[in-house]
Parts: sequence; structure tokens; C-alpha cells
Amino acid sequence: MITPEALAERFIPFAGLKYSTEAFIDYCIPASTPKYNYALIGPGVSQNPNQPVSLREPHGFQVGGVSMPHGKTNPAHMHFTCEVFICTRGDWRIEWGFNPQVQSAPIGEGDLVSVPTWIYRGFTNIGVDDGFMFTALGGDNTGGILWGPSTLKAAAEQGVQLTEGYRIVDSRRGDLMEPDERPVQPMTAEEIAQLKHWPPSEMARRIVRFADLGWSSRALLDASLPGCGAELAPAIGLGVSQDRDQLAPVQNPHGLSIEWVRIPPGGQISRHRLQEKQVLIVKEGAVDVTVDTTAGPITHRAQGQAKAWDTFSLPDRCWRTLRNPGATPALGVLMTAGDHRKRIEWDPTVCTQAATETGWALDANGYVAEKRFVDRAQR
Repeated sequence: MITPEALAERFIPFAGLKYSTEAFIDYCIPASTPKYNYALIGPGVSQNPNQPVSLREPHGFQVGGVSMPHGKTNPAHMHFTCEVFICTRGDWRIEWGFNPQVQSAPIGEGDLVSVPTWIYRGFTNIGVDDGFMFTALGGDNTGGILWGPSTLKAAAEQGVQLTEGYRIVDSRRGDLMEPDERPVQPMTAEEIAQLKHWPPSEMARRIVRFADLGWSSRALLDASLPGCGAELAPAIGLGVSQDRDQLAPVQNPHGLSIEWVRIPPGGQISRHRLQEKQVLIVKEGAVDVTVDTTAGPITHRAQGQAKAWDTFSLPDRCWRTLRNPGATPALGVLMTAGDHRKRIEWDPTVCTQAATETGWALDANGYVAEKRFVDRAQR
């Protein structure tokens, strides 16, 4: 069981976030600066040893954030594990390919895009100056980052180089490359040509528009109970949904699942626990997160506002309740570790209440079903 002090460390209020404007080599490129990089859970792929990190505990995935003024661009780079962008404010243009043509697609508030591994990607703020995106990276060890040839060239023109050991050498500050160091070598045009080509039609299937979400009111066993009523909409992978008919639009392994959650005013997700670590980002409204600790139940309130979105890391194997104390729906994103389907363990009283008051139960596969059919099959 977790201590109150350890639980408090898992609450990451947006107002307390710290950023770096020199997380990557592109800080020196005029078209890319200023850019504010945030590391909420895990260090991500930051190349700055002084990058502030809100919570370093391994989760099996990492959560970050990025903001930059209108017109600024994060240039071409590549990842080896999944990279998911979740837009919470503004409008962005997601770019990919650079092979040599650049493909692109716009996303707006509430939209989510999963960029495939092993392709170059970038993004540009085409909206308000304080636009913001959360990011999810797969794995505790992401394997680092590969910069595109054009990015390394643009940085070198500003007097900044990246060594093979991924140390940034900024000659403008008097940095010198050590005798045994050499600049990192970018991929050649021939090597880039061997990478998979992703036409816009294929990438469109990896963009989950908020307007297209498939919400289910039977995704949780307690949803039909008085004072509950939460809904889920899967986006990526196998999550916690107990609706057998729900499938995420993006299904390939990411190392985590991502689902939207919506809790009505005064509603809740009843007492339950998971074997996996889970992260909640509140987009709108408020969620009171109550977790059993060594000192009894402790509640933290995470809120989502127009320009600020609190994050909470829910510990594995700990009983918790999520409640909306407000007069408007609470909307958030749930990220849960692992590519497998997650099984919610409900407090026994929830199962009893669902059976007696609504006639619902969980079938042998862990999905919500009418109890009369489940019981009939067990005779």
C-alpha cells in the first residue's frame, strides 16, 4: 500500500510544471525556438541532462508535453518506440516522411495521432501562441532520438553540433568537441529511401478525431448504478473497457493503451484497482481521485481548464475511486501500461450492487453482460 507522501508525488498539477527550452539540438534553429518541452513522467528523449522531470518512476511508458508559438516548427526526427500526440489546445500540423517529400495532416483540440516508429516526423503550431500537446512515448527506454539530415544541417549552420555520444556542442557558448568525439552522422538519402512510405490515406487511420470517438455507456460494470454513469471511448490498444463490442481505432502495440473517459456531474467510477500503472490527464472539469493509503483514503482533485490540465499517476494494485464533484461533465484521458487487455478488479460490493440493482455481471471473459445469461450458462 502506498504512503500519503508517495501518493502526493504522483499528483502533477499543470501550474507546477517546469520546462526546458534547450531539451534538443533544435533550440538553436530560429524556426524552432522558443519551444517548451515538458517531462511529466520519465525523462523522455530529452538531450538536456538538466531537463526537469516531474515523476521519474518507470511506468512502462512516458508522458511529456510541448508548447511553442504560432508558426514555430519541431523539425524532422525519428523515434524507435511509439509517439502519440494529444492536442489539448490550439491547432497543429503533424508532418512526416521527409523522404524527401513531406506529408502532413492538421489536428485540433481533442484529436490524437499515433506516429509510426522508424519514420521521420515533425510538427508545426498553426494555431494560437500557447497551443499545447501532451505526448506519450512507449517504453521506459525509448532508444533515444535520430535527427533528420536537414535538422542537423540547420543546427550546424548556427554553430551547434551533436556528437556520436549525443552531447550537444554549442560553439557560440565556447563549447569544444573533445579529441575523441565526432559529430553524429545522419542517415543518407539512400538509407532514408528504404524507410516505409506512409501515404496520407494510411496515416489518416492513425488519427483519432475527438468528433469520431465511439463512446460506450456499458464500458464499466458500475456505469448503470446510481451515482456512477462514466463512459469510455477507446483510442489506442486494449484498455480497461468492459464493453465486448468496443475496439480502438488504432490497434497495433504501443506499450500502453489510451482511452477517453467521461464522468457525468456527480458521477463516479466506483472503488476498483488495476495491476497496471495508469495515468489520468483531466481535459475538462474536475476529478476527485481517492486512493487507499497507509493512512487511509486520500483524495487529490485534478482539474482541466482552458489552458491547464492536471495529471495524476495512479499506482498499481491500489484501490481507487474517481468522482466528478462538479456541475459539468469531467473529461479526461486514461493511459494504462501494457499492450494486453487490462482487467479491472471491482470492490465486491460493486459486483453485488450491479447484479441486484441492474441485473448486470461480468462474463467469463471479463465483459459486462446480463447476469441471467451468465448464470444460465453456469448451470
